[in-house]
Amino acid sequence: MLDLNLLRVFDVMLEERSVTRAGARLGLTQSAVSHALNRLRYALDDELFIRGPNGMLPTARAVEMGPQVHAALVQLQGAIAPADFSPATSERRFVLVAGTYACAVLAPPLVSRLAAEAPLSELIISQYTPDVFDRLDAHRVDFIVGGVVAAPGRFVRETIADERLAWVARADHPITRLNQVELEDLAAASHVVISSGVSGMIDDAAARRGLVTRPSWEDSGAFETALAARGLTRRIGVSVPDSYSAIAVVVRSDMITLIPRRLAMLGAESGRLKLIEPPYPSPSVEISLVYLKERLVEPAVAWMLDLIRATAAKI
Repeated sequence: MLDLNLLRVFDVMLEERSVTRAGARLGLTQSAVSHALNRLRYALDDELFIRGPNGMLPTARAVEMGPQVHAALVQLQGAIAPADFSPATSERRFVLVAGTYACAVLAPPLVSRLAAEAPLSELIISQYTPDVFDRLDAHRVDFIVGGVVAAPGRFVRETIADERLAWVARADHPITRLNQVELEDLAAASHVVISSGVSGMIDDAAARRGLVTRPSWEDSGAFETALAARGLTRRIGVSVPDSYSAIAVVVRSDMITLIPRRLAMLGAESGRLKLIEPPYPSPSVEISLVYLKERLVEPAVAWMLDLIRATAAKI
């Protein structure tokens, strides 16, 4: 009888085309992955994977059987998963990877709803790290919320919110006393730019495998395009890793910054910031939710997915 663990190794190898990456996803050593593949080769009388210049290349037999094996494994996982999920009594721990925006805007109402509907459960909100891709694959993370713009086929990436951007300045900044802020006024001020080094590491580590994140809250070049059309240039005073750092600098300086409008409104409600609508065409940006397709067979994950969607819809 064929060991199902061998098919799991085959399934991951077909996606990763690398013994090292497959081992990382499965929590196995390279030697263990190689040994499993050799056993499967012997059982099926086919090489399955042949070393090539860009990784392990699947044979015709491997390509042919791959979709059927994956579908069978997903079906089996669904069969042995708990038949139901009771939010009121579950002590399930959910892990969400989120940046500053999701922590400030989505997390508070999500935590409130979770406390009301699943009071014994636990929510862990984890920061982005270079290995976030592997944590999703290993089921150590349930969802990613943020500026993910592309993901591999085994993931679902859905838009849960469209966010517009707004400029912000400290409440008593001279620019806030203008009747109408023009593009020239924005260009004359020094800017705080948000650019996460962690996002850069994620891009370097994961983009080759299809996971692409937005490195900053810039508006897809709309501001730079508007400046160029007027022959203007911007002045960057400082670059910071996240929106909270940008706000902290802005409220204590003459600098201004471009951040998500909902986040800006939180600062305006406190009286520390004033919003400035972009005096140029500024596109919205997508807030995405990312998760493994295969995990939808888990009742707890499916329930949490619905809760996140419902919470985001009311923001």
